[in-house]
Amino acid sequence: MTGQPASKPRKALLLIYPQIDFVADSQKTRFAHTLADAEIEDAVESFQHFPELVTELTHRLVVFESKIVLVERILATLTTTGPKQYWPSPDDTRPELDTLAPSYRYDSVFVLWPQSNLVTGTSIPSAGWGLAISAGPWSNWATYATVANARSATWKVPCSGEVWLHEWLHGVCGFFADRGIPMPAGDADGGGRHGYKQSPVSGWTDYYRDLMSGNVSENGQRLGIPLEAWPMWGALRV
Repeated sequence: MTGQPASKPRKALLLIYPQIDFVADSQKTRFAHTLADAEIEDAVESFQHFPELVTELTHRLVVFESKIVLVERILATLTTTGPKQYWPSPDDTRPELDTLAPSYRYDSVFVLWPQSNLVTGTSIPSAGWGLAISAGPWSNWATYATVANARSATWKVPCSGEVWLHEWLHGVCGFFADRGIPMPAGDADGGGRHGYKQSPVSGWTDYYRDLMSGNVSENGQRLGIPLEAWPMWGALRV
């Protein structure tokens, strides 16, 4: 199935937090850091590939319009995800969420945050490079995904934009699963367990293509998001 977009463009917002000043309660240590301009440029360049990946892998059924905002406020709080692990949850980005992305304004919100000082090697412990949740009242009804800063080469290997796509898919798969559409085990993390291999050129996009068209084989079934289901996805359709 191919064709023109099924509905008006979806809207995505990237919030960039260049500065952090955070004291971890569990460690009583302070981490203060400001991203270098080059770090922000690397992340933005990667993010700009995200919309084209979505459009390609949904056979042009989903098209994004994106906006990028450089946040002046210093990120001063983080939320625990486990013992000595933290991430910038919607509680921590609430001033920007409620001002820039009130309920139903955006389909997806992304956050770039300074987790690591790449010069000294110090960092805030987190459960992963990226973390994501499905749309709900906590995130003002947008999928919500955070990605930390990284070295320049990391953004490009193996596929530029893939990290944003991966985290976004966690939230989107949750949306469809809540509506009774079965997802393969692991949803966006399920490539390896379903027999797919990570390409040195295109990463896991072969798996994502099947996940985003309802063609992942599992126990004799084809699972994932059927192409005909994509028109129902979005903040105004919750």
